[in-house]
Amino acid sequence: MSTIYRSEAGADEIRRRYQEALSAWPVPAEHVRVPTREGETFVVVSGPPDAPPVLLLHGSGTNAAMWRGDVASWARHFRVHAVDLVGEPGLSAPSRPPLDTDALALWLDDVLEGLGVTTASIVGASLGGWLALHYATRRPERVSRLALLCPGGLGRQRTGWMVKALLLRPFGRWGLRRSARLVAGLRSPRDRPVLDHVVLTFAQFKPRTERLPVFPDEVLRGLTMPVLVIVGGRDAMLDSEETARRVRRCVPHATVRLLPETGHTILGQTEPVAAFLRGAVPGGAPPAPEAGDA
Repeated sequence: MSTIYRSEAGADEIRRRYQEALSAWPVPAEHVRVPTREGETFVVVSGPPDAPPVLLLHGSGTNAAMWRGDVASWARHFRVHAVDLVGEPGLSAPSRPPLDTDALALWLDDVLEGLGVTTASIVGASLGGWLALHYATRRPERVSRLALLCPGGLGRQRTGWMVKALLLRPFGRWGLRRSARLVAGLRSPRDRPVLDHVVLTFAQFKPRTERLPVFPDEVLRGLTMPVLVIVGGRDAMLDSEETARRVRRCVPHATVRLLPETGHTILGQTEPVAAFLRGAVPGGAPPAPEAGDA
């Protein structure tokens, strides 16, 4: 049994639900298994083969299915590669290389090589946002645009939610649900399907617990590609105001959006991210229509 799950039965249940999500993928897709130094990596590939490549890196405790609501829009204009991070509850290897080394950048080198991608835009959320930054600071020549949703490694990691989560743990599934709602910030009735997924996953999955390394100012100042950062003002896990301040100070050409009523889970940003990836100028004219656009 893999050590990233609490039981083999739990791992089977998570994989079963993931396969259902893959079967309901909203656009035609290829399932690619890339050999890497960290083990096999699973990637869902959608969009025209000759379109500009985009790499999607999901957050902790999820998999490529988190992008189902976005991929139909993004795959109109891009060749979208939704990667299952190693060590997370997807179909990639359970390997968890240390965060404070070059191991994950070398793993992504292998992934891109296996996909035949030289340079790509990257969209990352939470842990995936940290990984996108980690890669962009080490391989800037391979990252054409960088879109980050509630990324780690910039603002202070909050710890107060951990105490509340521990207090709720004895209350079983009800406590887990309250804890997930607190951490993810999913308060609206329309967020219930996402919350249900989070609860079911974390009942069986053991996430990484180490702190994410923080990127120094001088490293952030080296980012020259276009950057979009979207954070939630009610994020229980990360200090979004500090994230916004640091990005504005160190990456002055970046576009920063702070959503005051949003928590750690950021939904509904499909079109703003698509516009950024297509080269829209914030506050200016939209990108020029592409062939086939309505």
